[in-house]
Amino acid sequence: MFGLERPPITPEFWAILGTLILLEGLLSADNALVLAVMVRHLKGDLQRKALAYGIGGAVVLRILGVLLASYILEYWWLRAFGAAYLAYLAISHFLKHRSTEDEADANAKGRGFWATVVLLNLTDLAFSVDSILAGVALIPRGMPREQGLTIVVIGGIIGLILMRIAATVFLKLLNKYPAFDHVAYALVGWIAVKLGLETLEAAHEIFPAVPYWHMPTPIFWGVMAAIGIIGSFLATRQPAMSDEAAEAKADAVVQEIDETVADASDGRIDGR
Repeated sequence: MFGLERPPITPEFWAILGTLILLEGLLSADNALVLAVMVRHLKGDLQRKALAYGIGGAVVLRILGVLLASYILEYWWLRAFGAAYLAYLAISHFLKHRSTEDEADANAKGRGFWATVVLLNLTDLAFSVDSILAGVALIPRGMPREQGLTIVVIGGIIGLILMRIAATVFLKLLNKYPAFDHVAYALVGWIAVKLGLETLEAAHEIFPAVPYWHMPTPIFWGVMAAIGIIGSFLATRQPAMSDEAAEAKADAVVQEIDETVADASDGRIDGR
């Protein structure tokens, strides 16, 4: 349905893939943590049942997001919406005073089962859009759509894999160093700037009166590297908890997800 073509294996390709792995890992860990927190107020088997719907929604919405990326890569005005949304995410993250976990807990409290399921899937949608748009924004504007879509698909698959296989690693990292969340969203903010400038450049080709500035590739990746290095240094200066506590908290979330998946595969998602 959507043509895919292997992109050239260049240093920029590896830089894009490495950035996607980092962002997908942090966002997927956030997603897993939020899903687990949002079902805490439910009783007994309803927690597991709601979480199963949430995990299923994450998979389906990620697949739909990858399909949507094909159109975002093709139409410049959709990229404009993407740039605005990524910028909104980054700005709103730094303006908020509560952690993602606290916010999820506050939003879910007092809701019934189906209201929680709807909220879980809306949360999945937000995380899917975040990661897919970040992947789209990292694609060089001159790259053929088929090659760019291939990279986005790889990123989407990585996100699904990381939601479980590397969940413990990234959850432990976020538990011990919560400020890594800020690093991730600082990267998202800078990626939004790149996508916004590329949107203006594309609009200029159709409407010459639109002003634009072409960002050289070395500047973009130089700032990305600076955010990653400086942000990581600052984030690791004040650990929020010990390695043991961070690992225990991460293991608890992953175990809950594993038990849900196991029950679903056995047909016992409703507790029977």
